[in-house]
Amino acid sequence: MKAVCWHGAHDVRVETVPDPKILNPRDAILKITSTTICGSDLHIYDGYIPSMKPGDIIGHEFMGEVVDVGHEVKQLRRGDRVVASSIVGCGQCFYCQQQKWSLCDNSNPNGWMQEPLFGFGTAAIFGYSHLFGGLAGSQAEYIRVPFADLGSIKVPDHLPDEQLLPISDAFPTGYMGADLCDIQPGDTVAVWGCGPVGLFTIRSAYLLGAERVIAIDRVPERLQLAREKGGAETINYEEMDAGEALKEMTGGRGPDACVDAVGLEAHGMGLEGFYDKAKQAVRLETDRPHVLRQMIVACRKGGTVVVMGVYSGFVDKMPMGAAFNKGLTLKMGQMHGQKYMPRLLEHVLNGDIDPSFVFTHTLPLDDTKHAYEIFKHKQDRCVKVLLKP
Repeated sequence: MKAVCWHGAHDVRVETVPDPKILNPRDAILKITSTTICGSDLHIYDGYIPSMKPGDIIGHEFMGEVVDVGHEVKQLRRGDRVVASSIVGCGQCFYCQQQKWSLCDNSNPNGWMQEPLFGFGTAAIFGYSHLFGGLAGSQAEYIRVPFADLGSIKVPDHLPDEQLLPISDAFPTGYMGADLCDIQPGDTVAVWGCGPVGLFTIRSAYLLGAERVIAIDRVPERLQLAREKGGAETINYEEMDAGEALKEMTGGRGPDACVDAVGLEAHGMGLEGFYDKAKQAVRLETDRPHVLRQMIVACRKGGTVVVMGVYSGFVDKMPMGAAFNKGLTLKMGQMHGQKYMPRLLEHVLNGDIDPSFVFTHTLPLDDTKHAYEIFKHKQDRCVKVLLKP
């Protein structure tokens, strides 16, 4: 089959590799009909995620047709059209039983690799380094799905792929970000980043009852989408200080909740931006925490700070004094896809949201390198690319 293989920073290649096979009786094989590039894939593309090996197949947001199943798969049959969660969960461990699927004890065979860094191992993620299980990713023609009954949801035939594919990862990530805000009537939520996850956070915050959502970014077309498709008020942080603007827009109180939909490659302004970029370049700091710092300072006293953008290691110069003295609640984590996917499918079927609004480009798998470049550099007004094997 054809697959997109990683060979180093900014070096991805479409190569011919062996087809996946059933390895466990709970596996299924999918013929991928659509996949995409997630913002967190850029961290791999830029070389910031450790434990990648040349030839690894990347990608984790996908849907397709079941072409083979192991003999213990009960819910799926050949020919079923499904969306699969990017997170792999066993369904039986302490964490899966609590619907905290991204913390699964059993799906990641390389959990031991995470222990020196994280203290404990977490769930496997498709195509996201050997640290997260070393599973082959979704930017390919076929994929093996472990625990397939639990990680896949059957979807109807009458909706196009672009309306359903975001249920795999970007939509549940944004929805979980809003859900963790514990939104109360009248709340104002601030969202940093108007890429796909940020846009879904905006829409999800309204679905969950927020009165106002304020979005922060610098890319004009993304800010436009946040206003026109998300219904958010917007701040261009290159034109004004985001913290001061938020204080003014909230009558001096600050947002009730703040969501980071950016992650470890956040852009900073001035001396602080240069400081983090330089430290990251020489590996004295793994992640750039501009958004984290801004959120902790901008959030109202007693508010909630939620982190859905991916971080991989260590940051410094964090304003912990502000977080402590303001009594902030910090929540974060990889999304629990299996928990959220059924309710998000219902939102789509009910017409509450059409997730296809995030897709600006459709390209064949052979053009994946070009897709990474336009997505990374925000060229040609690119917000999200639909890749067709």
